[in-house]
Amino acid sequence: MKAVAVKRYLPIDNPESLLDVELPRPTPQGRDLLVAVKAIAVNPVDTKVRAPKDKVEDTPRVLGWDAAGIVEAVGSGVTGFKVGDKVFYAGDITRPGSNSEFQLIDERIVGHAPASLAMEEAAALPLTAITAWEALFERLRVPRKAAAGKASSILIIGGAGGVGSIAIQLAAKVVGLNVIATASRPESEKWVRELGAQHVINHFGDMPAQLKTLGIENVEHVLILNDTDKHFPAAAQIVAPQGTIATIVENSGPLDVSLLKAKSAGFVWEFMFTRSMFQTTDMAEQGKLLNEIAHLIDQGVIKTTVSKVLSPINAANLRQAHADLEGGRVIGKIVLKDF
Repeated sequence: MKAVAVKRYLPIDNPESLLDVELPRPTPQGRDLLVAVKAIAVNPVDTKVRAPKDKVEDTPRVLGWDAAGIVEAVGSGVTGFKVGDKVFYAGDITRPGSNSEFQLIDERIVGHAPASLAMEEAAALPLTAITAWEALFERLRVPRKAAAGKASSILIIGGAGGVGSIAIQLAAKVVGLNVIATASRPESEKWVRELGAQHVINHFGDMPAQLKTLGIENVEHVLILNDTDKHFPAAAQIVAPQGTIATIVENSGPLDVSLLKAKSAGFVWEFMFTRSMFQTTDMAEQGKLLNEIAHLIDQGVIKTTVSKVLSPINAANLRQAHADLEGGRVIGKIVLKDF
């Protein structure tokens, strides 16, 4: 089967950083589905895993953690899917990724793809949807049903990226939160407002001061989607007493969590690979939430966040997508379709 893989970890402008390869087609066992991959999306995790390092792979390593495709075959323990089903998923970082014609994936972390979307539109959703959903409803513990009276508020730092683009929609359109998103360019501000943000501030400026000009002193929830080291002090100032900050971005230095003590505020991480990496007992929750995302899409409540589509799926186009992401100015999601 065709695949795009890493052998040496090189800068993305090196033509050997990602290579077109031929690999054996895998066979499903147990609870695995064999999926014929039709479209993939690229995420910051791809660029982080591929980043230059002193390592050489003995066998080509396939990256990629977003896909939509068709079930080609099933293992003997599969109960929720059949051959021919249209599916979407983010996958498991401990296993070969989606940048290949066929991929094995545990059925528990797979959803039935939205009926109303093309494959490339569906492929843009899984990783960001799982991350946003888990961050909001499981880490920040935002109630799925808004309480009567004044709506709670959330500040989403980095609103125009992939996760932010879904988090804004879930927070504003599904829960009814008052959403403040950050954006630094006119086009990204326009994007987050279209997705449902009621207010927009610039994360390169003084965020507490900007909120005060909007009449907002504190917010119950803060979601950090870029540069945790830089934004944590401001988040600690902005979060309300007994509120919570969540982040998806690793820090490079110690964070002063003592800033949260007087407020009895919380700080929590979201990493969407935790369930599959540790084979948690609630691993199937990811498949369930993907089915809920598909339902919301098909109802027209939320929308996919594709901003750019490349074709075919090959090393040259994946290098371009990685370079775009590393440039730091991507709005929404970059998708590739068709081998």
